[in-house]
Amino acid sequence: MRTVHNVHERSIAAPAATVGALLDRLAGEDDPLWPAPAWPAMRLDRPLAVGATGGHGPIRYAVEEYEPGRRVRFRFEQLGGGYHELTVIPQGADRCLLRHVLDAATPGWELITWPLAVRWMHDAVLEELLDNAQRAAGDVVTRPARRSPWVRLLHRMLWPRPRAVDPPAAAELLRGAPGRVDFIDAWRVELHPFMPRDPEYWRREFLRPPPVVRGLMALRQVFVGLLGIDRHSPRDGFPVLARNEHELLAGTDAEHLNFRISLLVAEGGMTLTTVTELHNRRGRLYFAVVRRFHPFVVRAMMRRAHRATALRSTPAARVG
Repeated sequence: MRTVHNVHERSIAAPAATVGALLDRLAGEDDPLWPAPAWPAMRLDRPLAVGATGGHGPIRYAVEEYEPGRRVRFRFEQLGGGYHELTVIPQGADRCLLRHVLDAATPGWELITWPLAVRWMHDAVLEELLDNAQRAAGDVVTRPARRSPWVRLLHRMLWPRPRAVDPPAAAELLRGAPGRVDFIDAWRVELHPFMPRDPEYWRREFLRPPPVVRGLMALRQVFVGLLGIDRHSPRDGFPVLARNEHELLAGTDAEHLNFRISLLVAEGGMTLTTVTELHNRRGRLYFAVVRRFHPFVVRAMMRRAHRATALRSTPAARVG
């Protein structure tokens, strides 16, 4: 078992009291330091205080020591023990040092995952946190943190995927549309407080699918043409039929099928529900093929839009 000692620090042209006040907001809804939602948010079961428990992503810890405006230490529940802490160190009346120290063991698989992946993501998170602290304190970041190609690849690979859920009862616009339900599915992603809550925003984001999804859409259009079905081009988006503050309903009616798509933003997440009503043999043949890759297309579009939005919603992005 190996012990890891990792230090990141930044001299900030601001009084220690200013940076200490930012530190006291760590893990709160208006946290100006932690680079969420681009990275998993730090969340605690109560306001920052000794005994509060939580973590970020799969990393779990508890507040072991807390000196308001100066220092907070978190004790790991994993990694064979150890801690990580943030400390504000005065360097005169108008300057201070913000330092992060990680001191932890790497037992078992951590002995391999730390040097291969965790270390690089940890370093990226901490450098972005220090950038955020510098900006929020009114200082100028002369050399903003940049993610290496390896970190960008890890970030993309580990980004959370939409999860299958029951159709939400709160999707009021979807009720009774269409008349008969031959197929229905629903997928949900969680939204950080800084991410948009407007369903129209997410509809626009879905119109920019990744290349693989665009290829599947092109194959679907070829299949549609072979069946002689006239369909609305997905590049233009499907017509919006109704909307309210939290939900948007889109879809179209055709000779072979009707379908509706509900985008609902509620209870801290965004849920996309698809409902289809089949009319005839052509519709059943078409959907027998489409339903094979429909979940992949929906998940890929949601995941791409969710990740792109998260990267644009961090403290650094909002300030910049």
